[in-house]
Amino acid sequence: MSKGRAEAAAGAPGILLRYLQEQNRPYSAQDVFGNLQREHGLGKAAVVKALEQLAQQGKIKEKTYGKQKIYFADQDQFDMVSDVDLQGLDAKIVALTANVQSLQQSCRHMEAELKELTSALTTPEMQKEIQELKKECAGYTERLRNIKAATNHVTPEEKEQATELSDAILEGYPKSKKQFFEEVGIETDEDHNVMLPDP
Repeated sequence: MSKGRAEAAAGAPGILLRYLQEQNRPYSAQDVFGNLQREHGLGKAAVVKALEQLAQQGKIKEKTYGKQKIYFADQDQFDMVSDVDLQGLDAKIVALTANVQSLQQSCRHMEAELKELTSALTTPEMQKEIQELKKECAGYTERLRNIKAATNHVTPEEKEQATELSDAILEGYPKSKKQFFEEVGIETDEDHNVMLPDP
């Protein structure tokens, strides 16, 4: 056995006792060896020997299940927990559980918000969309301006005045309205097959 391994084996009982008390749960020799070999460089034989030694000294408890031995800290060394303490711990657990649930719900809301923001248009995409809408709007504005500026465009008021004027003339005209329009050179919507909606 190397000098380092011998020193580790000599200190094994103290290391194992402290470990079992801190963890306060049952372990087999294999479990203890697996958990501590890397940190403390303990060999399996040293672990088994130290556990048996501690059990013989009454510092830890040993129970045999079939072919396997289980080791755990002596429970008598720990303070008894009263019912009041247990109720206090239960209340803390309930409060902490509610807090965890609240945090989980907040996380879900944040995740949903993040997903929504991620799926929304990016700034460049929004700028492009705005430009296209502006272009479309400009096209409609131009068309409206052309319609208003058209020389043959007649407002409803102008059309009504013309109708009243022609009706007044036709009262004393011996021929039909159509013949009068033809002689004067007035073109009607019907001449161009345009049907106006009823006012």
